[in-house]
Amino acid sequence: MAETQKTKKKAPAPKGGGKKSCSVKDCKRAYRAKGFCFFHYAKWRRGEVEGRPARYDTCHKEACKKKIVGHGLCQEHFDAWKASRKSAKRNTEAAPAAAPAA
Repeated sequence: MAETQKTKKKAPAPKGGGKKSCSVKDCKRAYRAKGFCFFHYAKWRRGEVEGRPARYDTCHKEACKKKIVGHGLCQEHFDAWKASRKSAKRNTEAAPAAAPAA
């Protein structure tokens, strides 16, 4: 049986004729997209490049970098917020029914 060799993946070919370089300080890699090399472009897409805005708005909860779905929150935090509003609404509707008789 012949063994198959794994081929190493190469970095994507640089754009701009190889004349442009990454805009991140001290990075000498060739430009790929949005002013970044392939490495920093991938990090930018994940929202991990310091001092640069992410490709989309991220959740407003602290340390949450997920994509916004509604009201500035990711799907997980939006669902929790919606559930808390429903329970609060149920509590306020039940309170007037227990009013004391005069």
